[in-house]
Amino acid sequence: MNYHNPVLLQESIDALAIKEDGVYVDVTFGGGGHSREILKRLGNEGKLFAFDQDPDALGNLIDDERFVLIPENFRFISRFLRFHGIRKVDGVLADLGVSSHQFDEAERGFSTRFDGDLDMRMNQKSKTSAKEIINKYSEEKLAEILFLYGELRNSRNIAKTIVEEREEEKIETSFQLKKVLKKYLPNAKEHKILAQIFQAIRIEVNEELDVLKEFLGQMPNLLKEEGRLSVISYHSLEDRLVKRFIRTGLFSGELEKDVFGNSNEPMQKVGKLIVPNAAEIKINNRARSAKLRIATLRSYRSKANS
Repeated sequence: MNYHNPVLLQESIDALAIKEDGVYVDVTFGGGGHSREILKRLGNEGKLFAFDQDPDALGNLIDDERFVLIPENFRFISRFLRFHGIRKVDGVLADLGVSSHQFDEAERGFSTRFDGDLDMRMNQKSKTSAKEIINKYSEEKLAEILFLYGELRNSRNIAKTIVEEREEEKIETSFQLKKVLKKYLPNAKEHKILAQIFQAIRIEVNEELDVLKEFLGQMPNLLKEEGRLSVISYHSLEDRLVKRFIRTGLFSGELEKDVFGNSNEPMQKVGKLIVPNAAEIKINNRARSAKLRIATLRSYRSKANS
């Protein structure tokens, strides 16, 4: 697809173990590739809801009476499904990160390849853009997000340089930012370091890790018995959250156990970690960092809630 080439398409949909009359949710609609594959496997009584906060995705609307597109952030998944009369679903798919379309549109500011406005908002109605963060955040706050979300060891030096340079001239475009940070971008590692810097700013703009935590935290009460969760992530920060939640139901701290040593984690993993094969990566280079994790409700928990 021109808009977005779906990664691990068959594997992520197979992971949902689709029932023909089931209710499913694609929380990252984008170009609709995953949604169309789900619809192929649903019968006439099946239903698919999709979420996407980016207005550009509305242009990919699927004309199918079994399909409903909700133009909202998927952190509100339970709230908006209840609005449509849905309290439990058979499966949820999340293909995290930025779509090919968002990367390829220079004016969106996501890509290091183009000289575009420092925007990076997935929801273009949001108030805070990358420009506000670069030009208004304190040096300490900038260093914090570059370290936490970009995993940059020299985050303090980078933040200091940004603050010094913006006092001379406001930093408004991608190439301006690259020029300001030139001394931190050796030729051999320029793309990698820039990607880390852009990733950190993008995560802050879109509150991506907070959104992911809120979304995952709703899964135990949203999924039906034997319901499936299929999540594709693209960087270690996301993947660690997904892996830890599936294993423990927590994002920090330790899992509590009763006096008999039993724990009450809500989810359990299904199968092993899945990554794209060499053939898919050759066709779609953006698939190279993708990781697919699959989970379901723990059976004892499903029975207790039924």
